[in-house]
Order: sequence, then C-alpha cells, then structure tokens
Amino acid sequence: MDRDAFAEAVAWTARALPTRPAVPVLAGIRMEVSGDGSALHLSGFDYEVSTRASVDVLSEESGAALVPGRLLAEIVRNLPPGSVYIDTDGAKLRVVGGAARFTLITMPLEDYPSLPGMPGLIGSVSADAFTTAVRQVAPAASRDDTLPMLTGAYLDFTGDSLSVVATDRYRIAVRDLRWNPSDQGVDTAALVPARTLYDTVRGLVNRSDVDIALSSGTPGGGAGLSPGEGMIGFGNGERRTTTRLIDSEFVKYASWFPQEFSARAEVAVGPLAEAVKRVALVADRNTPLRLAFTEGEVLLEAGSGDDAQAVEAIEVSYEGEPLRMAFRPDYLMDGLTAVETDTAYLNFTEQTKPAVFTDVPAEEGENPSFRYLVQPLRVS
Repeated sequence: MDRDAFAEAVAWTARALPTRPAVPVLAGIRMEVSGDGSALHLSGFDYEVSTRASVDVLSEESGAALVPGRLLAEIVRNLPPGSVYIDTDGAKLRVVGGAARFTLITMPLEDYPSLPGMPGLIGSVSADAFTTAVRQVAPAASRDDTLPMLTGAYLDFTGDSLSVVATDRYRIAVRDLRWNPSDQGVDTAALVPARTLYDTVRGLVNRSDVDIALSSGTPGGGAGLSPGEGMIGFGNGERRTTTRLIDSEFVKYASWFPQEFSARAEVAVGPLAEAVKRVALVADRNTPLRLAFTEGEVLLEAGSGDDAQAVEAIEVSYEGEPLRMAFRPDYLMDGLTAVETDTAYLNFTEQTKPAVFTDVPAEEGENPSFRYLVQPLRVS
C-alpha cells in the first residue's frame, strides 16, 4: 500500500486509543484485509469512541490481526516515502518500508470487542465549515470532569441551521452555520464530548462533506432526541467515528446574551490580538488584563505596584461612554482569535456585565455567525 495513505488512515484510527486501557486489547488497532484483497480496514475502540478507516491495498489473501495501535502509528509515520509491505508469520506481523523493517507481536484478536454500528443518518455538513465551527467553539468548553455537561460541545439541529455551542460558565461560544438535513423538519440536539469532537474534525478531509448520524428517536417526526440519548457518528470519505453522548441537559444558552448594548468597539483583530499577547507577557493566567476604551483608542495594561508592568495603546472605532474592563488574558485571546473576519465587534453593557465579541457580518443588518460572551474580572 501507499505509505502516505496508510499513515493517514492509521493516525485517524489511533487518535482515540486510550493511553491507559481498561484491558490491553483496547490499545490495539484491528487490521482486516477485505475478501477481494483490495482494501485494508482499520478500527479502534475504547467502549466510548470508535474509529474506522480504510486504505487501498494489493493483497493475495484476506485476513485480520490486532496490533499495538500507537506504536503502529509511530512506525508508519516515520517510514520512508513509497510503498509499505505487511505480512504475518504466526503471532508476528512485519511492516516493511524501504530498507526499514519492523516486527510487531500481535494481540489476541478473539478478545477484541465488536464495534458499534453507525446510527441513523440525519444530514450532512461541509467539512470546512464544520471544522472551523468546532475550532472556534471548543476552547470555551471546560476541562473539569466533575461537571461533565460543561466538557461537551452542544450541537443544536433546527431545520437547516446548526449551532455549535460550548461553555465553562465564565464564557460561552456559539457558532451558527448551515447544514443539509435529511428531513427539513429536524429539531434535535446532541451533547458531544468536546475533546473527542475536536480530535474528529482535525482528521477530516476538507473540501468534502461530513455525514452526521444520530441514534434513537425520529428526527423531524415529533419525537426529538434529548441530549445524552444514545450515540453520534460522523462519516467522511473512508473514515468513520462514533462516540457516546454526554447524558446531561445543556444550559439554556440563548438567554445569556444581552439583547441591547450601551457601547461598541470595532477593532482590527490581528493588531489587537498581537497587543494582547505582548501585554499579557507580564500577567499570569488569572491576572487581569485591563482595557480602557475611549473614542478612537483602547489602552491595554497589565501588572501593577512592584510587579512587572506593560502598557500599549492601539486605534479602534468606539461608540459609547468611556469604559474600563478587565479580562483573563487567555479568555480574551480565545475570543479574538476565533473571529474569522478581519475586524470584530466588542459589545458592552456595563463594566461588571459580560462582553460579547462577534464577527462583522458581510451585509448590514445580518446576524453574526460567531458570538463569544465572556465574563469580566472585577478590579479595584
């Protein structure tokens, strides 16, 4: 088989393998040659996430083997370009690429669990748009496993609109995009582990579509799915993955966003992000980075007293009364860098109330596709 195609397929399959498996065989990748010898099917499973990929091969016979997945991924990634040859000899599997030859000890195939099937298809979405949406939103998900609901990315399917949402209680990110539902009357939702979803979109083949499958219920038939009910699957070319949903209700996020604002700044995203990065050099993660908005300018400050200090001013377009606010530097950067447009709106109500960052819509009066609400820090 071709080394590059094989490496991509193995990397996709190995990405979800556990580092500390409950049983040893779950650290393995199952390799199976199709009956006609034209394809090699790879699969991984840890009882939560399953991954599958296929690659074209030339084989004299069919067969299957289970090998250590992460080791195989490292080996194949480092093979020289060209063809890769694989054969088995009893409990050993040989991988040959160029002058490099590796021998792996296979694992007991009979102990490997059966993979779950793909749920029912509910629609498809552009891989590029979906990847962008997840990358914009995922940083806002919590890393604290004590509250599983906050570690998820909420997928809200309503008609031909798909919203991807995440929050850690101190900020919330929402990206709205179009998708192609199998049923225009679909009204359902899924709470997906954010880390798993992020890893999934990293391996998607861009300039193609992602098929989305959701188990249980009848989308659009009056019986909507509740978050945590069953499993979600994503299909992209020869790649498939499924994951269990988080069994929890998500927050009513729409009510968090203010309906009106008392002040707005239109900023150039690049220059402001660079300024935040520089000024934050003297600030710890939880140390406030202060912003003072006046007509035509925002002044960034960090540090005080006997600590290291930094100050920088950049031009902005600002409407409203002068305003001083403070944010965690990393929260500020996550919001700014997630905006796709060259400029962003920073919307404010009060000094102590959340700010909302958005992209700038192409047409006047359109709703922004990305919104990022962030709670300011209190400073004296």
